[in-house]
Amino acid sequence: MTFGFIRVLFVLICTVVGFQLGSAFQGFGGLDAMIGALVGAAVAASIIGLENVIGKVSLRGLSAAVFGLLFALIVSKFLSGAIDLVPQLDVTAAATLKLVLVLILSYLGMVFAMRGRDEFNLIIPYVKFDRQDQRDDVLILDTSVIIDGRVLDVCQTKFLEGRFIVPRFVLKELQQVADSQDSLKRNRGRRGLDILNKLRKNPHISVKIHEEDFSDIHSVDEKLVKLAKVLSGKILTNDFNLNKVAEFQGVTILNVNELANALRPVVLPGETLEVKLIKEGKEYDQAIGYLDDGTMVVVDHAKRHLGGEKRVVVSSVLQTAAGRMIFAKLESDKTNAK
Repeated sequence: MTFGFIRVLFVLICTVVGFQLGSAFQGFGGLDAMIGALVGAAVAASIIGLENVIGKVSLRGLSAAVFGLLFALIVSKFLSGAIDLVPQLDVTAAATLKLVLVLILSYLGMVFAMRGRDEFNLIIPYVKFDRQDQRDDVLILDTSVIIDGRVLDVCQTKFLEGRFIVPRFVLKELQQVADSQDSLKRNRGRRGLDILNKLRKNPHISVKIHEEDFSDIHSVDEKLVKLAKVLSGKILTNDFNLNKVAEFQGVTILNVNELANALRPVVLPGETLEVKLIKEGKEYDQAIGYLDDGTMVVVDHAKRHLGGEKRVVVSSVLQTAAGRMIFAKLESDKTNAK
């Protein structure tokens, strides 16, 4: 049953009710009955319009406003009792003062509650009762990790568990990349959308779109950090700068690049590898090859062997922020040296 069908049915019911109420004042089918039907339809349309406006407000913002309103009404109730204790106060003046007090406190309560809605952790729709023997981690995906695509492979291995959250502002940024005039960016954006669709179709993965958008924050990275604090979640990314900023603010980061580096096989000096040399190195007579996991291998005095596979002996391993580099020598050179 769609929302459209429910709305049409609601308008018809309100129209019939208005017709019946109008006919109660005049004979069936009279002018008052028609006016009542029009009034009923107009009221239904107004309520549907109000529902559309409320639908654009985030659930957390709406619940914060309700919380602020209830708190303001409770405070105004106590203050109204204090007003009744004032001697020689006219009844009309007391009633007026109470009404003004309720209106002012209700307005202030709703405004202050909505401004501080991010700090409300016990608002009814967001109370979460956790079992001690069950984990329900919230993992927030950023644009870079979606475009990268390796998160899908990691999820299929079941090493990651929890609820995956895709913020609306991240989805918007991804759509902008997919609509870019640059063909490279456009392909990356479309790849990210394909990855999201595959994640949502996986029955073992829970993916939800989070509608909250922090309008007072312009940077997507800052919005991600803010959302992670609100939801007590972790950010899944491969963005180096976001990684550092989030860690500084106490947000847990799961970096796919760091995971990939940690899973690479350990290579020690003296071990023998077989590498295909594909290009020249920066230094004189060097050649460069790559292992299956993408690790760069720099081989000394191997330029003459470009295009072929050679057995090399590891001389040293260098770990950098961008990854790992292996420096090696041709096995034949080492044998000749002996």
